[in-house]
Amino acid sequence: MSATGNIRILIVDDEPIVRSSLEHWFREEGCVVETAANGKEALVKLTDADWDIFLLDIRMPGMDGLELQQRIRAAHPDAIIIVMTAYASVDTAIQAMKQGAHDYITKPFDPESLERMVRGAVEKRRLQKENVHLKRSLEEMEKFSEIVGSSSAVRQVLEMVQTVASTDATVLIRGESGTGKELVARAIHAHSNRRYMPIVVVNCGALPEGVLESELFGHERGAFTGAQYRRKGKFEMADGGTLFLDEIGDVGPKTQMDLLRVLEEKAIYRVGGNARIPVDFRVIAATNRDLEAAVAEKSFREDLYYRLNVFTIRIPPLRERREDIPPLAGHFLHGFARSMSRAIDGFSPEAMEALVHREWPGNVRELKNAIERAAVVRVQGWIQPEDFPFTTSMGAGGAEETANGPSLADLEKVHIARILKETGWNISQAARLLEIDRVTLYNKMRKYGIERP
Repeated sequence: MSATGNIRILIVDDEPIVRSSLEHWFREEGCVVETAANGKEALVKLTDADWDIFLLDIRMPGMDGLELQQRIRAAHPDAIIIVMTAYASVDTAIQAMKQGAHDYITKPFDPESLERMVRGAVEKRRLQKENVHLKRSLEEMEKFSEIVGSSSAVRQVLEMVQTVASTDATVLIRGESGTGKELVARAIHAHSNRRYMPIVVVNCGALPEGVLESELFGHERGAFTGAQYRRKGKFEMADGGTLFLDEIGDVGPKTQMDLLRVLEEKAIYRVGGNARIPVDFRVIAATNRDLEAAVAEKSFREDLYYRLNVFTIRIPPLRERREDIPPLAGHFLHGFARSMSRAIDGFSPEAMEALVHREWPGNVRELKNAIERAAVVRVQGWIQPEDFPFTTSMGAGGAEETANGPSLADLEKVHIARILKETGWNISQAARLLEIDRVTLYNKMRKYGIERP
């Protein structure tokens, strides 16, 4: 049965003859099969492999099939579970299906009937994965249309996306914070040959190095305290697809060395494991840091820099393409007005002038947040300058509050503090407006010494 060839099956039954018969049958059909005599033994083998099918007996001494099913689904929510039961326990089998089992079969059973059931389960899983991949692909292609603008700079970025998308070349996207680097990465993936497979995003700057290592490479059971189960890392999740490493310039020395090895070998080792796991992925990285300066300062590996800097796309800041501000503002306002059910007519000439002449240290992200805030306070009519957050943070002399220094970090500190103040120090809401996660926001607050008054 070619439909079940090479799949991994774990058979759990307290009857030796059942285990032996099923193991022999499925091995002959090309499956990888392991058996367990009880629930406790099955839990030990649960982390030994990535199982495709679990065949569970309902009635077993100690831990029964229902409890074992719950344990399996806690570790593998998408597991395919088929329960085996006697006629007298059909009601229990139906209960198992209500708890997520794929199907049940009664003893004594015909091996061919079980084989058809397994084949159907495998086919269902394959179709589900294809549907998920197709949905993701469509979503990514829709996001490509969100790259709004008609300036020569935007046209050049789109041309570069089209050029590199059809290749497997590593891409380094460079630009200030908030310019839309992830959007460009998703556009590359959506137009690549890998578009039907996932794009996996890792924010390298949001995680401590030890946590990032486990996040990227996964870990084996018992690799560290709290590692109760084997866990796949982002590289394995991106197998066949694309791995987007955001804020790549913020990774530490050990992770840099590990990344270099993976890029060279196209294989990973899970934390706490010795098995070499081949992976097929494409890497797109992004940074707002000056990597050349970091290489010169010895804080970023030169060999990793050359590995990443195969094809570079630079996204210009918003202040260098002001002609894109009106269409971007209109695009964002249309979306927010629709989602908030606002009867907003558009921007007054004064409001649009304020948008066009602003420096936008937070770039497109800051512009989007400003439009969202305006849509919140202006229920209907025309957006006015006073509806924008940057016009509400004026000092006594009428000048907008500025950072103490000229660097991007100084500007970022002011912007984060302003958003926190406007949201009443609601961390979740502020993180959403800044389009970062809460952990990243807390890290930046600590970095800049931003404390609630």
